[in-house]
Amino acid sequence: MLPIERQHKIKDLLNKHRNMKISDLSARLGVSEMTIHRDLRPLIDDGAVLKTFGGASIAQKANENITNDCVFCSRTINDRLAYRLILSNNRTETACCAHCGLLRHRQLSNDVIQAICPDFFRQTTLSSQLAFYVMDTSVEIGCCHPQVLTFERSGDAEKFVKGFGGTVYRFSEAIEAIFQKMNEHDGCFNSHHRSD
Repeated sequence: MLPIERQHKIKDLLNKHRNMKISDLSARLGVSEMTIHRDLRPLIDDGAVLKTFGGASIAQKANENITNDCVFCSRTINDRLAYRLILSNNRTETACCAHCGLLRHRQLSNDVIQAICPDFFRQTTLSSQLAFYVMDTSVEIGCCHPQVLTFERSGDAEKFVKGFGGTVYRFSEAIEAIFQKMNEHDGCFNSHHRSD
């Protein structure tokens, strides 16, 4: 099978399943994981597919069922800040930033099989559970408040805090911290809260 044929099959599989592990794509197509990585590169470059931690997801624009609005606050999504939740029913939800992503993650906790967020410096994606979260910084990113920035490396997060202030949290701490901060602001949480 030619690479272009595999790329079409990968897109078909991702359209059907929304997200898949590299190992599953490899097994389905009968090629090595390295071949899958090579086949994914043009799809990622074209914006049809998103690389996730250990897998790939269909990109937002390639899936008509996903809107360009935050699943939590309805703000327009900026891909540079987007937090994506991959759910057990093979649906993907996108939040405009880590602030809304963490709050939505907390709402859906048992239904989330994976979540990804961008590294603020490198613009690569990483698993939200492995990220370092910075809150209460002086840098204005133009999204929800209190702002939450995500970093892949603790050293990067610590250096950022030294320069711009804030506090570094790990995943479970960040979920609770943003929830508490929203509850402290009178009415803020209720105005951002979207129920199912």
